[in-house]
Amino acid sequence: MTTLDIAHEKREDALAAAPRALRPSLVGLTRPQLMEALSGFGLPEKQLRMRAGQIWNGIYNRGLTSFEGMTTLSKELRQKLEAAFDMSRLEIVTEQKSVDGTRKWLLRLPSAVPGVPGPEIETVYIPEEGRGTLCVSSQVGCTLTCTFCHTGTQKLVRNLTAGEIVGQILIARDALGEWPDGGRNSEDRLITNIVLMGMGEPLYNFDNVRDALEVVSDGEGLSLSKRRITLSTSGVVPMIEKAGADIGCMLAISLHAVNDETRNKLVPLNKKYPIAELLDACRNYPGVSNARRITFEYVMLKGVNDSLEDAKSLVRLLKGIPSKINLIPFNPWPGSPYECSDWETIEKFADVVNRAGYASPVRTPRGRDIMAACGQLKSDTVKKRASERFRDEKTAAQPIA
Repeated sequence: MTTLDIAHEKREDALAAAPRALRPSLVGLTRPQLMEALSGFGLPEKQLRMRAGQIWNGIYNRGLTSFEGMTTLSKELRQKLEAAFDMSRLEIVTEQKSVDGTRKWLLRLPSAVPGVPGPEIETVYIPEEGRGTLCVSSQVGCTLTCTFCHTGTQKLVRNLTAGEIVGQILIARDALGEWPDGGRNSEDRLITNIVLMGMGEPLYNFDNVRDALEVVSDGEGLSLSKRRITLSTSGVVPMIEKAGADIGCMLAISLHAVNDETRNKLVPLNKKYPIAELLDACRNYPGVSNARRITFEYVMLKGVNDSLEDAKSLVRLLKGIPSKINLIPFNPWPGSPYECSDWETIEKFADVVNRAGYASPVRTPRGRDIMAACGQLKSDTVKKRASERFRDEKTAAQPIA
């Protein structure tokens, strides 16, 4: 046995003895990254593409969480890969189901400190007639402080990795039975659309979001068209053109006001990137056209931004930008400083926008009873602190004498 063989064998022994959480995860790696990981593992160069394809198929086509079911690989190789890499799911802390069919998962991420619970995020599935939308988080908490948004009251903890972003989709597919073993195929899927409208500002976690969406849109994996993926931003102007060029998915803008004075209060990021700069970036978004319109999100706040003059200003503001407008009835949360506009006011506002030729659906509130509606996501819930839940779970898991 050569010195190199001995060193490789020692590495395998050390990995086998390591806790699963310490092994690098393959979930969320792009194809080149996956091949690089396998190369570092010691697979011969001529096998890398084939082995990466087999593993990719197992993770994203079949929903496997271990190498055991990858029978296209030899038993010996499966055992070695199992000792070296991780493919497990994020931990589900709670799952809630709304009366309208909306489902929300509170997910715990790996902890950086043994014995201390990892940070938590929320992911929401919204079933509708003819489609199903998964709302995915990109950060734990948020660096922005939008005053109408519950997530904005939670400080930023950290960015999610690409694997943690993709992992939310895998968990939802598990729960919905979307893998081939669950009897569904790509023509019969429940998750038809992905929106990065959960916790966090996606453009402040650009690299991980880009890599995650490359995995999600791969035609031989999760296979969701980029026209069915929407990235929502509060207006990080310098990154918008880059998002169009490097990611190429649909774009949504959290606008919510028609003048800088109001938007400065609702979306403080506007003080750095005012409305005029934001709309210039939208006009120059790569690929924007009538077939690839930008969505402008506008939360309806009573007495704040819901007048008929606001509606007319919105129409003038968006002139020349291929766009549609989502009017969002405000979803209240504990301690929120705003009220939702009256329904009659919302209808009059929508009528002005519609008459101007813009598609302006009023978004039906979904999942309000489980705090899963737009603007309500917050992992640091008022029900119980994460550390308290973690202690309770450990206590419950201890055997009774």
